[in-house]
Amino acid sequence: MRSLPIFPKFTPEADPGFVPAVLWRRAYRELASRTPGAAPLALSLSRPDGTASTFRLFCLPFTAEFAALNKMFIERTVKFLLWARGGNRVWLCGLHANAVAAMLREAYRPGGERAFDYDFVQKLFDTGLEIAVVRDESEFPPEVASHLPLGRNLDGCRIGFDLGGSDRKCAALVDGRVVFSEEVKWDPYFQPDPAYHRAGIMDTLRRAASHLPRVDAIGGSSAGVYINNTVRVASLFRGIKDPGVFERCVKNIFLEIAAEWGVPFEVLNDGDVTALAGSMSLGENAVLGISMGTSVAGGYVDPAGRVTNWLSELAFVPFDHRENGPLDEWSGDAGCAVQYFSQQGVGRLLPAAGITLPAGMRLPEQLETLQHLMASGDPRARKVYETIGVCFGYYLALLAEFYEYRHLLVMGRVTSGEGGTIIIEKAREVLFAEFPELSIVPRVPDEQDKRHGQAVAAASLPALRH
Repeated sequence: MRSLPIFPKFTPEADPGFVPAVLWRRAYRELASRTPGAAPLALSLSRPDGTASTFRLFCLPFTAEFAALNKMFIERTVKFLLWARGGNRVWLCGLHANAVAAMLREAYRPGGERAFDYDFVQKLFDTGLEIAVVRDESEFPPEVASHLPLGRNLDGCRIGFDLGGSDRKCAALVDGRVVFSEEVKWDPYFQPDPAYHRAGIMDTLRRAASHLPRVDAIGGSSAGVYINNTVRVASLFRGIKDPGVFERCVKNIFLEIAAEWGVPFEVLNDGDVTALAGSMSLGENAVLGISMGTSVAGGYVDPAGRVTNWLSELAFVPFDHRENGPLDEWSGDAGCAVQYFSQQGVGRLLPAAGITLPAGMRLPEQLETLQHLMASGDPRARKVYETIGVCFGYYLALLAEFYEYRHLLVMGRVTSGEGGTIIIEKAREVLFAEFPELSIVPRVPDEQDKRHGQAVAAASLPALRH
């Protein structure tokens, strides 16, 4: 048994098979609370830099009757944590910890069901994922969250850039005032030669620098995971298949560019910069930023106003628990957010809404077509956006189980135009009707912030040398 009785108040019209993970998890916990033999399970996720966080579950008995439900609940939780927070070791403690460890080790191994995720951990931390069992929670590593001393620096002459899958943006600032901004189309997604990426990035920086008397600092954002300005995993470089080429020409690309410019230089995940931009614009903390574009980027500013070292790779977190859900083309996993809130998600929903486009049309052009149809009042286009909005409302409620946030900033090409307004309105309806206990305020930035907010926040990342 893997299915549970859930009764959503909203059904996305273009994707009626959708099973919201947040409601499934609620039903699982309710069943566990009234089932004899259910027991607590504690898990800790740690990483080599010493940061760690603990998460507590209450699980059904580990019997054949509940095996599928337990696997769904626990493995999906672990996967969510791996992509949201990040770590290379999972510590387990509880009555059934050994059984859980065996299940996770079977899934997260080379050639296993979650081989993609195992390899992802290896790329990030230069070590495979380890599953450890301890007798008592006192043996868990202490909970420590690393906070990055980045952002909110606007003094001097700065460049901010944002690298997306279909365009690259930049802004030149003098003491926080934007004196130049630009958006240039490019196509890095499947380019096999990293020289293409390097040339594009340098061109963007030179264009911005030409509008400044000098360059004091450079900050940037891009989808992916960046640790100390090194590229660990990034969809921007997906076309570079040779691990040797990646190691030689991509991993340290931003360190090399920084050396050429000779000024303070910082690059972060674009979701973190989105959250930082929202925090700076709103004057508020506890902000989650989500960018719906080529992929789904996420970022987080905690209640104290600090950027964390959490991964927030929200494209790959599981949030649809249906049988045989849509598969992500990269990870091969089902029910992940990238298939709902990105250009890929739009491309998946178009046929279901009755919109047929020429074979071979690229995803950015498919999105542009949808936006034109929406602007002309086509009801099929509205169906796509309403479907995304309903799913997004349930997604935000699920994120609240893992992030302490009050404000949500939504950006990205998928949210452009009237369609973005529909997405937000539908998400608010779902939150109000299904989760009134959550005080989450989804916002789309105004046109000024859309044009400059991301690049300004990116430019503010490095502090000047004094």
